[in-house]
Amino acid sequence: MKIKLINTSGHADPAYETDASAGMDLRASLDLPVKLEPLQRAIVKTGLFIELPKGFEAQVRPRSGLAAKKGITVLNAPGTIDADYRGEIGVILVNLSNEDYIVEDGERIAQLVIAKHERADWELTEELTETERGSGGFGSTGTK
Repeated sequence: MKIKLINTSGHADPAYETDASAGMDLRASLDLPVKLEPLQRAIVKTGLFIELPKGFEAQVRPRSGLAAKKGITVLNAPGTIDADYRGEIGVILVNLSNEDYIVEDGERIAQLVIAKHERADWELTEELTETERGSGGFGSTGTK
């Protein structure tokens, strides 16, 4: 699939790191480093603008290494970029650690996954088909 891209960041275009990678790394595009204190959040710009085909979205997801090692994650994970959005891609980062974290220009801060999606048409009804699970949720199927 071809996706139009404008890259004003001065960094490499997003790319898949391996043949089986689902996501491409997004890099910070900053004039100055951004300091994230514990529990602080900030929108970090990427310098990227995309034009997705209708029926697709781009999902902004955390990088597992950054989350596990530093406690830095994407606040609204996954963040959705709709096909009709034309603005700069920004990543809402949050610091869930107990230490300050400095985001540097060019740092890999998130990953981008392109996904096909469907649109739903609601069919109003008075009842739903019964299932074994029923209305159980939030851990109702057990812990093991």
